[in-house]
Amino acid sequence: MNNCSEKTDNWNYEATIAEIEEIIEQIESGSLSLEDVFEQFAIALEHLHQCEAFLNQGKQRMNLLIETLEQEPELDF
Repeated sequence: MNNCSEKTDNWNYEATIAEIEEIIEQIESGSLSLEDVFEQFAIALEHLHQCEAFLNQGKQRMNLLIETLEQEPELDF
């Protein structure tokens, strides 16, 4: 699986969340074998780690922008 630092240009947060939701629905439906449940759970967990890393990077960028704005002198118009 790709991690956030190796993700391709076509990686998409919303699509990954949709995949996680689909996996959850499959697991909850009871239609998967136990082995498939474990496999799908591992895939969902990896997707969650990717999303968490993506959100953490976004949070760091926002914090940096806020810090930069707070350090800039106020402009008088």
